[in-house]
Amino acid sequence: MRIVFMGTPQFAVESLNAIFKSKHEIVGVVTSTDKPAGRGRKIQQSEVKKYAVINNIRLFQPEKLKDEKLIEGLKKLNADLFIVVAFRMLPKIIWEIPNKGTVNLHGSILPNYRGAAPINWAIINGEKESGVTTFFINDKIDTGDVLLIEKTTIKDGQTAGELHDKLMEIGSKLLIQTISNLDSGILESKKQLIAESQKKAPKLNRKNTKINWSKDDFSIRQFILGLNPYPGAWTLISNNGRQLNFKIFKVKISNIKTSEKIISVQENKVYIGTSTNALELIEIQLEGKKKMHANEFIKGNKNIDQFIIL
Repeated sequence: MRIVFMGTPQFAVESLNAIFKSKHEIVGVVTSTDKPAGRGRKIQQSEVKKYAVINNIRLFQPEKLKDEKLIEGLKKLNADLFIVVAFRMLPKIIWEIPNKGTVNLHGSILPNYRGAAPINWAIINGEKESGVTTFFINDKIDTGDVLLIEKTTIKDGQTAGELHDKLMEIGSKLLIQTISNLDSGILESKKQLIAESQKKAPKLNRKNTKINWSKDDFSIRQFILGLNPYPGAWTLISNNGRQLNFKIFKVKISNIKTSEKIISVQENKVYIGTSTNALELIEIQLEGKKKMHANEFIKGNKNIDQFIIL
């Protein structure tokens, strides 16, 4: 089949590469525009763009998806199928172009975890299982008819980054299976049963990534794992009246009990109290510093007991 691929981050590249190396033909790639990023605000290309350029695939980088030049350009490609992986919500005028429809790969077992951050919220909520789903796009986010689902176990202590890499791999394989089955005409879609009780995966922001120390040790550990490596679970810490962002990437549940938010150092280990057992800090990042092991934090801050969690 002739395919147009739409995506932006590394998660999408694995699928793009799988299709590019298959018997199907990538006739065009749509990705985000180049944007400044990082401290130096240097212009950065998306990972999908980098792949398309290296492999000489026709590239589209529209500012707006309803751009007439984009729409006309896509129609002229005569694609059988559009594939979307980690991209923006498409307008109907785009997703209705190909004769076999537009298929999305989503990082959850739909209909649960519809939204922008399904991998993170599955870890945060302590799920034992996750997966990927292929489905036809319609005019609402992640609600289209389901094609195929592949499930995987979430291991105890697994981070969002580790699950991301696992789903990236199995997702690319599921996508190839979906495309081939659509090409053969042997795949039927099934409607999603949408209910308010289903778990959501809202976009991560400053507010919903802050640690709530009044929760139990397991819940906080999962919260930290679910935001590792990005964007990182954070809390505010005060030292000599100076407030600093304090990110925590890895912890261990201890047998020690202290009051909520209380920082203590015992036997060269740092603990923070929760509503149940205290958490031992393993990997942290103090504002303005690089990510470090808690041992390094102790060496550089002899007055840790004077730090206050706000």
